[in-house]
Amino acid sequence: MDHLIEDLIKLAFAEDIGDGDHTTLCSIPATAMGKSQLIIKEDGVLAGVDMAKRIFHYFDPGLKVTVFIHDGAEVKKGDIALTVEGKVQSLLQTERLMLNVMQRMSGIATTTRRYVKALEGTNTRVLDTRKTTPGMRMLEKEAVKIGGGVNHRIGLFDMILLKDNHVDFAGGIENAITRAQSYLKEKGKKLKIEIEVRNFNELEQAMQVGGIDRIMLDNFNIEDTKEAVRRIGGRFETESSGGITFDTLRAYAECGVDFISVGALTHSVKSLDMSLKAC
Repeated sequence: MDHLIEDLIKLAFAEDIGDGDHTTLCSIPATAMGKSQLIIKEDGVLAGVDMAKRIFHYFDPGLKVTVFIHDGAEVKKGDIALTVEGKVQSLLQTERLMLNVMQRMSGIATTTRRYVKALEGTNTRVLDTRKTTPGMRMLEKEAVKIGGGVNHRIGLFDMILLKDNHVDFAGGIENAITRAQSYLKEKGKKLKIEIEVRNFNELEQAMQVGGIDRIMLDNFNIEDTKEAVRRIGGRFETESSGGITFDTLRAYAECGVDFISVGALTHSVKSLDMSLKAC
């Protein structure tokens, strides 16, 4: 997946700079040297430091980055996370891309850490989803991990997740599961199979067919989630999904589910405020 990140950096610079940063080129001599510092402007969890270094060095290998605070650390307003020094033209042309990435990743890591802390004392872990920004999925999912969460799956290729539409188009729970099993055997692939169930009838069908790794309880209320976990009895991993908010998160975890998936970790977070200033 490393090539996807390099492609993203290349595209982002092409999008931002085009045929040249004419503001910088007209006002700053090519020989001018300088130094900037990354200033944290609100409390949160830092993420994207390694990506920032990659962005700087992709654009100008001569830039020198000194890191003071690493990914995963809790930061406060006024902290200096890193400095970067070298050609001023390079500092100015890399500033916005670096900030866009770090602010977004840090916002995701900060939100994830909040959810993780809310689950302390339970055996439940918070999962991300595929509800990510196109092109930035690898970075956003890395930010979830930095915040202490767990990646559900990267894309459509690394796990079989039979959701409601798959079940309906396949003609039911049994058809969906058995076809998935046959497909994996035919292709010689070893992928986990997860099945989404919407009610107790579908749950019983899924358990009867078997040969699956995880059952997703979709839009089950708290009382029904407790009953579903009791019926499953540890035979399969369990995941709660759908309509779960931060305020109800703990109650679902106390039902005994192994995972809770939260699309909000990546699709509706606020970026963490920071700026890159000359020093």
